[in-house]
Amino acid sequence: MSKLLVKPMGTRGKVHDCTPESAGWGYVGFELHRLESGDLASGVLGDREGIVVYVEGKGHLTGAGRDFGVLGDRMDVFEKTPPHCVYLPAGSGWTVTAMSSLTLAICTAPGTGGHSAAVIGPEGVPQVTRGRGTNTRHINAIAMEERDVADSLLVTEVFTPQGHWSSYPPHRHDEDDFPNMTYLEETYYHRLNPAQGFGVQRVFTEDGSLDETMAVSNHDLVLVPKGHHPCGSPYGYEMYYLNVMAGPRRNWRFKNHPDHDWIAKRDA
Repeated sequence: MSKLLVKPMGTRGKVHDCTPESAGWGYVGFELHRLESGDLASGVLGDREGIVVYVEGKGHLTGAGRDFGVLGDRMDVFEKTPPHCVYLPAGSGWTVTAMSSLTLAICTAPGTGGHSAAVIGPEGVPQVTRGRGTNTRHINAIAMEERDVADSLLVTEVFTPQGHWSSYPPHRHDEDDFPNMTYLEETYYHRLNPAQGFGVQRVFTEDGSLDETMAVSNHDLVLVPKGHHPCGSPYGYEMYYLNVMAGPRRNWRFKNHPDHDWIAKRDA
């Protein structure tokens, strides 16, 4: 199995725990908790900021010395409405008590103290449709750079209809060369509808030093340390993914693969 494809550790509790150390990189961290009503999840961010994303379900959140109350009104991720999300600055402790079946993502990156704890969704989350034809996909831009809601983190959700491609044409953001490109590590947390489905993701560099194609299942995590990273959803199954990106600066600048950039130019 590819080292870039991370299977969940179980079906209840903390099922993903990606850290910079486990991923072999410097910025992005990602936890996923799958809870049942009454279950508790908690953590301390240390020198890292966090965005808590209610992927689906309800839970009571306290964090950074605040009681945020019961959050979450999207009970199935494929409702596609923007999720409840909370920003927590570095140094925060947090606790969530599930009030229903709850899937909770904790997205982390280095924090500099530039932002205070705040609810950042669903209100204010831009909803965007991108692409043409079978490259059409739908985005909930939770914390992209147009929203000044974090020090380092870039977080977004993407819904890819059945039979469509996404993160396509292939693009990369693996050089610290702003404004031409930014270095951003990235994780993809995948969901499929119906849940028994699968998707395909390829992570590859132009020089061929990295070239891995993976079949992704429901709740899988894919690591993108560098290179291009398109994914596709077969007929009959729609795909969701939650992206977490971070690097030396909070900007998303990428370059399309030179062999496939003609698609982007044609569709512009």
